Amino acid sequence: MAINDLYADGLAKGWLIRDASKLERDETLEADVVIVGSGAGGGTAAEILGAAGLKVLMLEEGALYTAADFKQLDEFSSYSKLYQEGAGRATSDGAIPILQGRAVGGTTLVNWTTSIRTPAPTLAHWTQRFDLRDSGADDMAPWYAKMEARLGIAPWAAEPNANNAALRDGCEKLGLHWKVIPRNVRGCWNLGYCGLGCPTNAKQSMLVTTIPAALERGMTLVHHARVEKVLFAKGKVSGLTVRALDAETRHASGVTLNVRARHYVLAGGAINTPALLLRSQAPDPHQRLGQRTCVHPVDASVAVFDRAIDGYHGAPQSIYSDHFLWPEDGRIGYKLEVPPLQPMLFSSVLGRFGSELAAAMDRLPSTGVLIALMRDGFHAESEGGRVRIDDLGAPVFDYELHDALWDALRRAYLSMAEIQFAAGAKSVRPAHLDAGTYTSWSAAKAAIEQLPMKKHRAGLVTAHLMGGCAMGEDRKLCVINSRGRHHEIENLSVFDGSMFPSSIGANPQLSIYGFVARNASALAEQLAPAKATA
Repeated sequence: MAINDLYADGLAKGWLIRDASKLERDETLEADVVIVGSGAGGGTAAEILGAAGLKVLMLEEGALYTAADFKQLDEFSSYSKLYQEGAGRATSDGAIPILQGRAVGGTTLVNWTTSIRTPAPTLAHWTQRFDLRDSGADDMAPWYAKMEARLGIAPWAAEPNANNAALRDGCEKLGLHWKVIPRNVRGCWNLGYCGLGCPTNAKQSMLVTTIPAALERGMTLVHHARVEKVLFAKGKVSGLTVRALDAETRHASGVTLNVRARHYVLAGGAINTPALLLRSQAPDPHQRLGQRTCVHPVDASVAVFDRAIDGYHGAPQSIYSDHFLWPEDGRIGYKLEVPPLQPMLFSSVLGRFGSELAAAMDRLPSTGVLIALMRDGFHAESEGGRVRIDDLGAPVFDYELHDALWDALRRAYLSMAEIQFAAGAKSVRPAHLDAGTYTSWSAAKAAIEQLPMKKHRAGLVTAHLMGGCAMGEDRKLCVINSRGRHHEIENLSVFDGSMFPSSIGANPQLSIYGFVARNASALAEQLAPAKATA
């Protein structure tokens, strides 16, 4: 079945898409609104602002890829092309690899489609501590509903694959909470390779939804375009300095774009946006830029069953459990999900090599994995990390793991092992360099309680980046206000995951959609009151 190439058809009818790597001379570009970044925040804002009749310019440092470019069996090429730093981005000490998208569509292009509303306790925490206004569960519900309808977000209706079913079944046996995951898909083929780009256009990423809608309304998209600096004058942004990148998006081509607009929206994500503002020496009277940058630190547990799991097929995430997310004793909680198990991704979880790695890969068809996402930014010891810039202006992310997080990570290893044995696992091994393979829950429990919880021993990863430009009315704690407007700069908004004052306790995609839909709608009314329709 041939898949329609939205962008080939769009270019044929006049969509304004430019590849900056092909430019031969400097240019000046102008618009009503310029959006830096094309992920969940940038894509949502583009559709809403374009629908208000505003002239929108979107800048993306990554390349434009479409369905035909997503080669499902070529994991290495996909990670190197579609992810930040070729999927090599990590915390400054290398202890936590970071999976973050870098192409038109941003991380929505490569995420696993999980779309969960911001938990009510998280919203209450932001209201109380950061004076985030009009953002309770009831306030945000209409905006989540709007984006759920727009992007086909609904609980996965098909039977979960065996990897997800093991989480469900183990929770059932132990009497633990579990729930079906809502996914942003329409006509999903259930292939399982969502993290490598959707070859059927079923995933309702920004690539196939809001960006085409904005292009239909006259938006200009420029890819291979890295914003190097935001220019300031008299309390406003006066322009952007943009470097065109070469075809491989690795180096500057030598061409510079000078961009001017009435209003500027930063939507490059919770590492790139704070780094851009730091590099530009943005006003920061309370030294909050890049601070409280939170992640969901993730650990994992590997189980071998006596039945087929085939975790590389089927919707990668369709079951989750929040049973341990909000402990009553005040300790850090965690969410339980599963990852897809394509060979390259799976091998990176194992932390093994040689014959031991080969044997583990032979068992892949009967192997299942659980992951636990730590809820950072709520506990007294849990203030997140810090984004800074190096001598060349490149982003650096410092993140420390303190005792309260290590305690949660150990408890998560225990919870995952118990659930896997309850689901029928014959053996379990935590993703930890000092862990063995255990054939009973009692043996696993005794061993996990003694594991040294240290960096570079516990196998950690994250794909969820939040904070660095915290949102709220308390200027001493927050960079932007409750509508995403910069506290110090009149014509600057931040519409991405950096706006959240802590981690979310849920996959951040739908939280970004909901808050940006609300804030971009308010911005549209201010910039084009007679034309705003969103």
